[in-house]
Amino acid sequence: MFELKSCLRSALGTVLMLVAMGVGAATQPGDTTAAAKAPAKLSKESCLSCHENKHAKIKVPIVIDGEEDERDLRQVDPRKFAKSVHSSLQCTDCHKNIVDSQKNHKLDAKAPKADCISCHTDLWAKAQQEGKAAEKQRLGVVFENIEAYKKSFHAKENKDIPGTPLAKCDDCHASHDFDVPPKGTERRTAWHKSIPETCGSKCHEDQLDIYSASVHGEEVLDKGNSKAAVCTDCHSAHSVTGTSGDAFKLKNTSDCGTCHKQELKSFHDTYHGQVSKLGFAYTARCVSCHDSHGIKAIEDPKSKVHPDNRLKTCQKCHDGKKLPKATDGFASFHPHANTHDFAKYPVMYVASKFMIALLIGVFAFFWLHSGLWYYREWQDRKAGKPHHRIDVKGLDLNEEHMHIERFALGWRIGHLLFALATMTLVLTGTTALFANSAWAPVVAKALGGPQTLGLIHRVAAACFVAIFMIHFVYVMQKLLRDKNFRWFGPDSLIPNWKDFADCWGMFKWFVGKGERPKFERWAYYEKFDYWAVFWGVNIIGWSGMMLAFPHVTAEYLPGWVFNVATLVHAEEAFLAAVFLFTVHFFNNHFRPDKLPPPDIVMFTGTQSLREFRHDHPAQYQRLVDSGELEKRLVSAPSPAMKTASVVLGLTLITVGLVLLVLVSTGFFASF
Repeated sequence: MFELKSCLRSALGTVLMLVAMGVGAATQPGDTTAAAKAPAKLSKESCLSCHENKHAKIKVPIVIDGEEDERDLRQVDPRKFAKSVHSSLQCTDCHKNIVDSQKNHKLDAKAPKADCISCHTDLWAKAQQEGKAAEKQRLGVVFENIEAYKKSFHAKENKDIPGTPLAKCDDCHASHDFDVPPKGTERRTAWHKSIPETCGSKCHEDQLDIYSASVHGEEVLDKGNSKAAVCTDCHSAHSVTGTSGDAFKLKNTSDCGTCHKQELKSFHDTYHGQVSKLGFAYTARCVSCHDSHGIKAIEDPKSKVHPDNRLKTCQKCHDGKKLPKATDGFASFHPHANTHDFAKYPVMYVASKFMIALLIGVFAFFWLHSGLWYYREWQDRKAGKPHHRIDVKGLDLNEEHMHIERFALGWRIGHLLFALATMTLVLTGTTALFANSAWAPVVAKALGGPQTLGLIHRVAAACFVAIFMIHFVYVMQKLLRDKNFRWFGPDSLIPNWKDFADCWGMFKWFVGKGERPKFERWAYYEKFDYWAVFWGVNIIGWSGMMLAFPHVTAEYLPGWVFNVATLVHAEEAFLAAVFLFTVHFFNNHFRPDKLPPPDIVMFTGTQSLREFRHDHPAQYQRLVDSGELEKRLVSAPSPAMKTASVVLGLTLITVGLVLLVLVSTGFFASF
């Protein structure tokens, strides 16, 4: 039986072989049947027969710089591809120019090569045409990324391989397994953690090595902290630009602030930060002090901002060549000092509270004073109440055409120069102070940039101080030579008890509880204006000098002095500007009995007897009683002089009010 079965199997094998030979004979060369010419069908499965990553690597030829070379065949992990955003696509949906499944594919020269950009651009255009843009917003985001990429550093031609960009989409996204995991998932954390490796493994190996040892690298790579910075947080993902350009430097500083918000805010309070906000990148930025890829913790001895290394870090810029060399005090400067942390910055905290109290106190008192004064004078004008009447003892005086001299020529010139210098200082100073406002960068660029702005500011400050010193020396030498001058007398600008009584009397008059006080040569509010300049020159002047010559200051004083000087200089300048353009303008130009503005007494030097009698009735009466009034009378200014004074006055008032608007908008923009 066994032998019979064996014979049957042998016979069956012979028959099958003969049949096979017959089929082969039917398909000899030259046969034109479809079976002989049909290529193997292109599909994922046929492609993976070579490209699957389980196979041994296959080498394929390539030409670089005209020379033949070879590269590894692109391998695909089927498991990852199945989870990717492209998993629903066939290979030929992208690789349209491949027409066979043979080794060294035959390519269709007329068909487009695989190209992420053209594919996604077409998809977005189709979605828009079909009215499905709202449903497919992600395609719109991809299109925006494409447009950003086209302008980026990565899109530039690779000089080593002409015709190809420095980095293609596939270099970063690995199109066969690309998938952005949902936020908050473990896969998202793993994907975020892989970004440094993606950037570093192919192109930026040195930077990856440095980054891996940094505080950011330790947080991401060692601790898996997905909130710590990776390459794309600083360099962006698609709009990567060259790091030497101003656009990158400015954006890079802002990018640091997305995590370090408080530090960015305090940095912008410094001169370095103000220049940065104005749109210029030549001053120190975050990376200038902290490094870029190799950032270390402050307490790390290798950190550039470690106390032992700070002076050396400062001296990279303040090297004694372009800038005066940094001295010892630079090392104790606090570039991130704030005014709310008493434990860490006690001096800044106290200085800030003092300046706030000063600002609130001055504005609250004088704005209330101005508001009540306006109300009372307006009510008196509506009621038709006359001005003070003083007995002139039979003198025949023409009150409209006869004037009394109030200010000598030197005082008038000094006031005009003071006004011009002050307005220049306000414009240039607040441009830096409120660098985050919309108008400040425009002004900075119009004036030639922060360096020119600083030069103008310093020249104006020097003029301001020079005018002040000339005035002070002139007044003091004159008073010291006058043996009859009474330091607390009616002609003195030194405050006395009558000034306090007059101030109290004014508030009583405001509320209808008394008569309006009769002022002497200088009213109490005029004395305040005068002495405020002395206060301002010293506070603003000395703090400005310390900031203008930091290497000298830091040689004798600790670095925190710069923090306090910056704060005091800015706050006092703000106080002076707002006071001048509100209270001072009201007292001299916008009171109801001064309307319409301007009051030109400071430009002509004289005042009509009617105005003089109203503003300074006590002095008027004293001069009448002593018989000196007629000795001080002068002719009214000529029409040309009066017209010129009005034009000048209105011009200065207009400039002042424009500056007030800029300062106000800058102040509110800082919150």
